[in-house]
Amino acid sequence: MEEIKEGRNKFYVGEDEENPLAEITFDTSDENNLVIDHTYVSNELRGQGMAGKLVDRVVKHAREQDSKIVALCPYAKSKIEKTPEHKDILVD
Repeated sequence: MEEIKEGRNKFYVGEDEENPLAEITFDTSDENNLVIDHTYVSNELRGQGMAGKLVDRVVKHAREQDSKIVALCPYAKSKIEKTPEHKDILVD
């Protein structure tokens, strides 16, 4: 299993933050919410649940920061909405 690493406004998988095999990117809003804007998984890692693991990692990070999440990325929004233990962290 690939290790999820923390980068600058992202969590990623791979040796290089600039050319990841998978990543989820976010920014911080004025209200101190995490705004997820992009999720990417390379063909090499597709079908292994990596995108879901990246969303889980951002949710954990948001909870550690006492933040909520604004999901602009359609995948991340759908994944969070479909995960009962994550629903409370999503800002509509």
